[in-house]
Amino acid sequence: MRKIHVIGIGAGDPDQLTLQAVKALRSTDVFFILDKGELKSDLVQLRRDILDAHVPEGAYRLVEARDPERDRSAGGAAYSPAVGDWRSARAGIYERLIVEDLGEDETGAFLVWGDPALYDSTLGILEEILDRGGVTFSYDVVPGISSVSALVARHRTGLNRVGRPVQITTGRRLAEGFPDGVDDVVVMLDAHQTFRQYADQDIDIYWGAYIGTPDEILVSGPLAETAQHIERLRAQARERKGWIMDTYLLRRHPRG
Repeated sequence: MRKIHVIGIGAGDPDQLTLQAVKALRSTDVFFILDKGELKSDLVQLRRDILDAHVPEGAYRLVEARDPERDRSAGGAAYSPAVGDWRSARAGIYERLIVEDLGEDETGAFLVWGDPALYDSTLGILEEILDRGGVTFSYDVVPGISSVSALVARHRTGLNRVGRPVQITTGRRLAEGFPDGVDDVVVMLDAHQTFRQYADQDIDIYWGAYIGTPDEILVSGPLAETAQHIERLRAQARERKGWIMDTYLLRRHPRG
């Protein structure tokens, strides 16, 4: 039976790979990589750098395919169906790659940024493929260092305070309001700098972009003092590279 590794590769630094991840890399015959286009070609190169650093040359095959475009204009009630359509399109590509490029007795792998269990679609897509019944395979999951863990490590802080909860959410959800009963909130997938809504509150921000890569940018401090600075840095970085991946922690100080 075909076998698939879903390997968390960290936030971008090849040194962030775990020993378990390296072992999985070295047991892989075929690596599947989705190309997101010229603007994000350095993401493909980062994956190649990881393979060069940890896997002997000539010990594997690399198979690339173009990642389908997602309708990023869809909002409100149309958002979830748009994401579902995109995931199904990805599933079709993954299934074709597995059928056509992975032998019956071979092991393939998908390299996932951060940790496969946190805001990533790969596991759900593989289950969708299995449900279709067109191909059979087993798969395992190798956890990785997420951008969330890398962010707080780079800022030398913790995710939560003593006896207090922490919540991980998205920019879309944060725009609906600060979560109830939580003062430490990690925000991912925020294309609209939603933190600006809360710049008038007593909140500290720990922000990072391109975490774990040579282009890493870090800013921390009171949100009221840093929001505009982060906004400028983010715009400049996006203009320079054509894309941006950022994550931040908001730490609210309760009154009294």
